[in-house]
Amino acid sequence: MKKRGRLVAFFLIVIALGIGIGLTTNWVTKNINLGLDLQGGFEVLYEVEPVDDGEEITKGLMEGTVQTLNDRVNRLGISEAVIDIEGEDRIRVQLAGVEDQQQARDMLATSAQLSFRDVNDVELLDGSDVKGGSAKQDFDPNTNAPIVTLQLNDSSKFGEVTTQIKNMGPPNNLLVIWMDFQEGDSYTAEAVKEEPKFVSAPSVSETLNTTNVMISGNFTIESAKALADIINSGSLPVHMTEIFSTSVGAQFGEQALNQTVFAGIVGIILVILFLLIVYRFTGLIASINLIIYTYFVLLVFEMMNGVLTLSGIAALILGVGMAVDANVITFERYKEELRLGKSVKAAFAAGSKNSFRTILDANITTLIAAVVLFIFGTSSVKGFATMLIISILISFITAVFGTRLFLGLWVQSGFLKNKKSWFGVKEKDIKELSADEEEPKLFNRNVNIIQHRKKFFIFTGVLMILGCAALLIFKINPGIDFTSGSRIEIAADEKINAEEVEGTFNELGFEAKSIVLSGENNTIAVARFETVLSDQEIFKVQQTFQEMYGAEPAVSVVSPIVGQELVKNAIYAVVIAALFIIIYIAFRFELFFGVTAVIALFHDVLIMLFAFSITQIEFDITIVSAILTIVGYSINNTIVVFDRVRENIQKQKRVSSFNELAKIINRSIIQSFTRTMNTTISTLIAILAFLVLGASSIFTFTLALVIGLTAGTYSSLFLAAQIWLVWRGKSIKEKPLDFRKKKRLEGPQV
Repeated sequence: MKKRGRLVAFFLIVIALGIGIGLTTNWVTKNINLGLDLQGGFEVLYEVEPVDDGEEITKGLMEGTVQTLNDRVNRLGISEAVIDIEGEDRIRVQLAGVEDQQQARDMLATSAQLSFRDVNDVELLDGSDVKGGSAKQDFDPNTNAPIVTLQLNDSSKFGEVTTQIKNMGPPNNLLVIWMDFQEGDSYTAEAVKEEPKFVSAPSVSETLNTTNVMISGNFTIESAKALADIINSGSLPVHMTEIFSTSVGAQFGEQALNQTVFAGIVGIILVILFLLIVYRFTGLIASINLIIYTYFVLLVFEMMNGVLTLSGIAALILGVGMAVDANVITFERYKEELRLGKSVKAAFAAGSKNSFRTILDANITTLIAAVVLFIFGTSSVKGFATMLIISILISFITAVFGTRLFLGLWVQSGFLKNKKSWFGVKEKDIKELSADEEEPKLFNRNVNIIQHRKKFFIFTGVLMILGCAALLIFKINPGIDFTSGSRIEIAADEKINAEEVEGTFNELGFEAKSIVLSGENNTIAVARFETVLSDQEIFKVQQTFQEMYGAEPAVSVVSPIVGQELVKNAIYAVVIAALFIIIYIAFRFELFFGVTAVIALFHDVLIMLFAFSITQIEFDITIVSAILTIVGYSINNTIVVFDRVRENIQKQKRVSSFNELAKIINRSIIQSFTRTMNTTISTLIAILAFLVLGASSIFTFTLALVIGLTAGTYSSLFLAAQIWLVWRGKSIKEKPLDFRKKKRLEGPQV
């Protein structure tokens, strides 16, 4: 009865979780904040400079600026703006779902330094003379044209000013109203222009002892309201220069969201099918946990008020690979124990215990790369890293505790006692417990991978030489993230003509460095410019192509300063991640293992660089995310092999000859082979779904992951352990291997 109760408990828990997930999934997904790449909007990075010469940028000044910007954004009706201080003199603003991007840009960038001057540009009144919050959009009582009205603090002071202006006599009796007057500006120079920089210049023919001021000009209702909002929000205490921006049209965002979500669903379904085919009943348990994992990742992300981006969804799917990996490691351990002739209960206990340490080490090393990525990444990369960190932690919990809880209920019930085939183990493969341990086989054949190590070294060496030659000849085709300039992505429902796009840019006065067509039936055109477009030029481009193709293009602009910093931070991130990984592996294994693992990592990174050099696919900031992801994922695979090496050395207790060590390495690689391939295949299934079905904006990201995963699998199985063997084997006589003193971490028991 007690045993049957465990099965009842399993079904009750699964049903309860299913009902809970089913009832709340819609609420969770609806409340997640979508990034601007999924719903349209823009992101701007400003460099801050003080208004007055000699003034220093202080923390208080930056915080005051952010407060003013928040007030302006709120007046636009945007409740989910993200405004952050970066470094000592940078402010990053992210506004998703903005309908009128140009209006938002104007409101943000305008310093709102209001001043009243005479025709000689002498300042008579400034923003401090205006009553706070008094500005509003109104209509001229005579012409019914839109105007802005405001109130001053002191009527007598305004009377003195208007008297002074009146006495200057025509045609100089003009009160010139400026917004953001800068040194070098002049009424005389601006008055002859069709669109002068000053707001208006009414004539004054009498003294006005009043606090009510009416600003007229060439206003629409919207522009008058915008000016009133800017005045009411207060003047910024600083000047802000735009050094980076990216803009995505709403149509672009909606299309990207639909494609990415569809690709994600297809990817997860295919992974579940793969698990069911390969691991049967245990694959079903893993599939249940995958669904729970996906739900809890989204729930935690929503509770953190995170912003979900395209790369964030990719990180979630990559986390699926991590969750699958933990399950595969455990299931392969169960199968090994069952093949040795152990009972289902004994195999479950031993497999759970032996796999815990491997899963822990693999997840921690991947987590190191994710944390480094978060620290050194830009805002979009930080979003990716945040999702990756959450995914790693939750995949660890669901795999270690969830899978073992569910499977443990079945094992302890006794239902699986005589059903070893449910674990994917054939009766003919099961040995007697008293039988001598045999060397593991690969595809039912005795394989000696180690004896071919020189062939692998030669192949890898030739690959490195050819790759370096390609890198020197072709170099990398850097995106604007690294070189500065502008990138415009135009989408249409119909085939785009490159010559037509180029002609339109020429008419607008811009010369494109390159125009590349992509997408299905060439429905996407990507134009690159070496110049940095201003916000007015961006608005003109977006307006023109929206009229042509019915969709607002996505625009990215990067200044040289940002490009240089991105390169520097990318190098720092890879080096620091590698350093911490060496330290951790040296602590958990030994220094030789750590250095060898990092050599394999750099092999994987170089393979990715070689591939992008040869294909000349644009190398942008998302590729840095992919590289650091592969740094974590590849070390995951390598750790699994190294953990087997350590375990086999512990079994032998002491290794003092090269031949002994070679046998251990060969045995460890073969024992890890199935797990490594199954993990790679399941992760590739999910990533290939993104590559084929996902949005075009993450094509290069997913392609880099595919290349990196393939290279990482090769280096983990055929390179890392064999390099370690040659290196460590040379000194083995002087320093025999003995890991028995290492503390053994054991997994939770169910």
